[in-house]
Amino acid sequence: MSNDVPGAATSEPATDFEQAHASEPFQRLKRTHRGFVFPLGIAFLVWYFAYVLLADYAHEFMSTPVVGNVNVGLLLGLAQFVTTFAITTWYVSYSNRKLDPVADEIRGHLAAGGHTGTERGTR
Repeated sequence: MSNDVPGAATSEPATDFEQAHASEPFQRLKRTHRGFVFPLGIAFLVWYFAYVLLADYAHEFMSTPVVGNVNVGLLLGLAQFVTTFAITTWYVSYSNRKLDPVADEIRGHLAAGGHTGTERGTR
């Protein structure tokens, strides 16, 4: 059982999370993350809702045979799974290249007891 009593004396200094959140590296991390996730999320939602609307209102188009019993609707439905896995793979790669180094930098500063960039209120 842990002895996590608020205000209890510990050997580790308390982290000022408001200061860390306001720091330039953390703000850069948030901008970089949002710059990737929001546009890609919107694009995927448009693609998903287009598929749903086509399935509901474009029966003739979706039932167009491609090969044998395979039609356009089936291929677009399977493409939903493919794009989900592709986006996940792309995000992991992007995160490893762009987000993780900045997060490691922030974590290192916090673990060392330092601040993560500019002091709050000084710019």
